[in-house]
Amino acid sequence: MTNPRTKRSDRGFTLIEVLVAISVMALMSLMVWRGLDGMLRTQSSLQTRADEVRTLQAGLAQWQTDLDQLAELPGTPSWDWDGRVLRLTRRSAEQPSNNNTPAPMASVRVVAWTWRTDPGRPGGGDWLRWQSGPLSQRQDWQTAWNTAQQWGQTPSESTRAAQVQIHPLSGWQLFVHRGGSWTNPLSSDVVTPNPAQAGNPNGRNTPGQTTPDGVRLVLSLPPGAAGSGTLSMDWVRPTLSGAPS
Repeated sequence: MTNPRTKRSDRGFTLIEVLVAISVMALMSLMVWRGLDGMLRTQSSLQTRADEVRTLQAGLAQWQTDLDQLAELPGTPSWDWDGRVLRLTRRSAEQPSNNNTPAPMASVRVVAWTWRTDPGRPGGGDWLRWQSGPLSQRQDWQTAWNTAQQWGQTPSESTRAAQVQIHPLSGWQLFVHRGGSWTNPLSSDVVTPNPAQAGNPNGRNTPGQTTPDGVRLVLSLPPGAAGSGTLSMDWVRPTLSGAPS
């Protein structure tokens, strides 16, 4: 005689039991997928934030380096601010490509910084940097100096080729330290004589061409992975005996 318990165990799972098992497995798979998706989204967000922070830090480091390397040369302005674009003459360790002289020659670069509106970018604009190649001849410097101003005012395709997008910004401000206090770069309160400045027959700097003792950079960051709000950074001329306060 067949044992009823043996027959019951040999008949397998019922349809309801199979459906319940499938439902449990589907629910577990969904939970695992949601967990993995959340982890991937978090990782992607952290990576984006890290990339933007590194880009901003690199831009600020480049700004610091450009100011640290200002070239104080006779008859050549090292600084010019017209309210829109900042032009700098800075030292360069590279040699001009057309320099056939075997002996090493001192060279400079013309560097320009500006903020340009762009409705397609976060905050409505970009912080941009432009630089020339290494220069050792005054006429080459003058050409680059004029090109930098053109790039800042009405950029063309050729001048855009030498620019770098640093970071999206809502705007920027510059303040300079002259005569013991912070002031607007174009202020005429403190203008010092300097007969060596080029293109100035009266032997006096215009306010925008006076190399300051310190520079305060204020950036307006739009909402983004790198944060938002106002970022301020002060630079002090390395050869200054007393730091601005």
